[in-house]
Formats: sequence, structure tokens, C-alpha cells
Amino acid sequence: MDRLQFEVPVRIAPAHGLPVEEIYSVEQALDILHDWPKKRQGKVYEAAFNACFGATVDVVRTEDAWRAFMAFCRVSGLLARDMMVTAKRAGEARGLRV
Repeated sequence: MDRLQFEVPVRIAPAHGLPVEEIYSVEQALDILHDWPKKRQGKVYEAAFNACFGATVDVVRTEDAWRAFMAFCRVSGLLARDMMVTAKRAGEARGLRV
């Protein structure tokens, strides 16, 4: 498995009426972030962009980039309604949340 591939793809709904897309890697997440409108970029966007970019240069773990991108998608309203997220604490799955 590619080190920049997400363990679980992030499902996004880019716009109403468009099909859900699955984001499988840091590179795909960076493409989404790169195309995000400047006027809608804020702290959560910056955190996601920095984490994803950091993963490409081995400064940030891919899992941390995934979490930051998930947070960005959730806050920005991109996250697909059917996206289930595993809640992990101390490396142990504690359940699923939407």
C-alpha cells in the first residue's frame, strides 16, 4: 500500500445533485484543497492543507493528514452524509460516528 493512501477513503459530496466522490489519498485531498475558493479558506482549511502537504514530505503521518482532511470536509459541509468515521482513542477503535 502506498504510504500516502488513506486507510479509509473520505467520501465527499462536492455539490447537491453531484455524485459522491471517494478520496483515497493525500494527493487527492491536496487536489480538493488546492481548488478550494480562497475566500472560504480559514484555519481548518490551513490545518488540513498543512497536514496533507506535511505528509508528502514525511513530516506528518498519513493518518493525521486523513484526520485533518476529514475535519475540513466536516466543517465545510463536503463530507457525504453516509460517511462513517471510526472514533479512535489511544489507538483503539471505540465505535462509529457519523
